[in-house]
Amino acid sequence: MATVIGKARVEEPAAAPVKAPRRKHAGIQSHYPFWFYLPAGVVYAVLFLVPTFIAFYFSLTRWGLFSQEFIGLDNFRQFFNEPGLLQGLKNSLIYGVITSALKVVLGLLLAVLLTSQIIARGWLRSVIFFPVLVSTIGVGITFTILMNPQQGLINKTLEVFGIHGPGWLTNPSLAIYSVALVDVWKGVGLATVIYIAGIVSIPRDYFEAAEMDGATAFERFRHIILPLARPATVTVIILSLIGGLRSFDLIWAMTGGGPGFSSDVIASVIYKQYQAGFYGLSTAGNVILFFAVTLIVLPIFWALNRKQVDM
Repeated sequence: MATVIGKARVEEPAAAPVKAPRRKHAGIQSHYPFWFYLPAGVVYAVLFLVPTFIAFYFSLTRWGLFSQEFIGLDNFRQFFNEPGLLQGLKNSLIYGVITSALKVVLGLLLAVLLTSQIIARGWLRSVIFFPVLVSTIGVGITFTILMNPQQGLINKTLEVFGIHGPGWLTNPSLAIYSVALVDVWKGVGLATVIYIAGIVSIPRDYFEAAEMDGATAFERFRHIILPLARPATVTVIILSLIGGLRSFDLIWAMTGGGPGFSSDVIASVIYKQYQAGFYGLSTAGNVILFFAVTLIVLPIFWALNRKQVDM
C-alpha cells in the first residue's frame, strides 16, 4: 500500500493476513447435542421404557407380591376369553370416537369465538379452560349427584319445562354416553386452547386479503381457518382418541362399569382382574390395551399427516 508524503512516494508494507482463531475443544462442541439430550433420554428410559419391558415380562407370569411363575401366553389366552372383553372393547371405541369428535367440533367453534373481538374474551377463555384443572374424580362424583334420576339437579331442571329426565347413569343404554358427555365438558377446554394457538398463528395477511375480496365470515372460516388449523386438528384428534380409548378414572367414578357391565371399558375390565388378585392377568390386559391403542392411533396419525392442505 502506497502513501504520498509531500512529493515522495513511500511504500508501506502489506498488512499480514489475519488468521482465524483456532477452535479449541472441537470434540466437546461436536458432541454437545448428544450430552444435551442424554438426561431427557435417561428419564424417558427409566420412567417409560424400563417399566414397559418389565410389564411385558410379568404379563407372561403368574405373580404375587413375593413370588412369580412363568406361564407363557396363558394370561393372554385367558384374557381373550373374558366374557366382558367384547363389551369393553365396544364401549372403549364408542367412548373414544364420541369424545374425540365432540372435542374437535366444540373446541374449534369455541376457539373461533374466543379469537374474535368479543367482550371479556380473556375471562371466557379462563372459564372454558377451568374444568381441565379440576380433579377427574371430583368431576365424576359431582356429576353423579347432578345426574341422579330422582334428586339430581339436571332432571329437576327438566321437570320445570315438563320433561321427565331419564336415568342418565342407571339406564344401561345411556350410561356410557352420559359419561362421555361429562368427559367432553371436562376436556374441551384443552382442545380449545390448542385451536386458539393454531388460529392466532395464521398470518393476518390471509384474512385481510379475504376481506378485500368480499369473503363472508363463513368463507373465511372454511377456506382459511379450517385448512390452516389442520395441525391443531390432528393434535386434538390424536390426544382425545388416546385419552378416550384408555379412559378409566371418570367411568369408574361415575358408574363403576355399571349398571351391570353396560359401561365397562377395557381399562375397567383390567382393573376388576387386578381387584380379584389376578395380577399377571391384569398385566397382560394392560399390554393388550397398549398394543390396541397403538394399532388404532398410528394409522390414523399417518393418514391425517399425509393429506395435503387444500386452500
